[in-house]
Amino acid sequence: MNASSMAAPAYSVAQQVARSIKPHFTRHLAATGYSVKEPAPLPDDEVMAAIIDAAFWASLRREEGFSPKISLAFVPPERSAHPLLLAHALPLVPEALARLAPAVERAGIHLGVWGGQRELVVWGTTRSLPPYCFVLEVISPGLLVLKHSPGENSGKFGNIAVLEGDKVKILAVHGNGQRNRTAQLRSLLELASIGEPGSDTNILPRLAISMRAHGRGGTLLFVPGDSTEWRESIRSVSYNVDPPFTQLAELMRTSSTEQNRSLWRASIRDCVEAIAGLTAVDGATVITHDYRVLAFGAKIRRRGNSPAVEKVLLIEPVEDSAVEIIDPTQLGGTRHLSATQFAQDQHQAIALVASQDGRFTLLAWSEDDNMVQAHRMETVLV
Repeated sequence: MNASSMAAPAYSVAQQVARSIKPHFTRHLAATGYSVKEPAPLPDDEVMAAIIDAAFWASLRREEGFSPKISLAFVPPERSAHPLLLAHALPLVPEALARLAPAVERAGIHLGVWGGQRELVVWGTTRSLPPYCFVLEVISPGLLVLKHSPGENSGKFGNIAVLEGDKVKILAVHGNGQRNRTAQLRSLLELASIGEPGSDTNILPRLAISMRAHGRGGTLLFVPGDSTEWRESIRSVSYNVDPPFTQLAELMRTSSTEQNRSLWRASIRDCVEAIAGLTAVDGATVITHDYRVLAFGAKIRRRGNSPAVEKVLLIEPVEDSAVEIIDPTQLGGTRHLSATQFAQDQHQAIALVASQDGRFTLLAWSEDDNMVQAHRMETVLV
């Protein structure tokens, strides 16, 4: 492929993003110690910019009244198991992508992109990608997510950057690490590394993605399993779970092996979906740190004589993001405000809050800052 023969991208930030993103893919791959079987080839800056450019302009088109939702993977067909090959490859242009979009909207299907003699082409579709393959997903008009495909021991894609028009957010690989305290908190803040080997047990991101997906908004409260102190911050519970629902906790205590890993992952997925579904009910879902479900439909109140929350520390796990102290009402509506109060009153708890408008916030008390930290997570969950 002769990258120099490609036309300069019309999407003004494509080249800038390509230059900025490549080190992040390299860093993710280096973090594996190259333990994966022959990682996917990484596109050079010009090729990556051309893919971003075509995807951006395709996202603005409409085909039979629908906006395209596409996943593009930079991979040769021989690196894909059971590829669906087109008899005649199509040029990587917005019109072709928009026309193909209805065939590949379902999860797990990618358009394969590779280099022809003079240009990039779409060679067909694939459901199988080599580890750390460059993937670009079109979410909605003007909204693109750059990802890498999973490593060998993971089933999740790792987000690298989110592009929305001329806004570019590159995810910090380890978030604002100096402020991350608990292992569970780190597991969600390091969502950008979800594709790393060993992330099978990283359950918080899966719960977050699932509870955001139902679109109704919801709150998930993680509390210590050896105390009922959290009930002092609850006015009423519509649905107590007695005995506690323990399937996810039991699965997490079960070691998966090569022979049963697929079944184990499927059980984890189904269980996560079931628990996340509870958060669609009005009120909060309460779960212990070791994943035992205690209640849902719980209404939060201010604890005893505790003061009303007045300020929070706002953090977003993207590069060059400023840490701000804000009024809690700036986070969102009643759901966010009540969860922030809960995090202030229950220092051992973690609250995950999804809004109907797509915002997602992780709330946790920080002893060092003496206030609630609000981590805005929608960028890594998109």
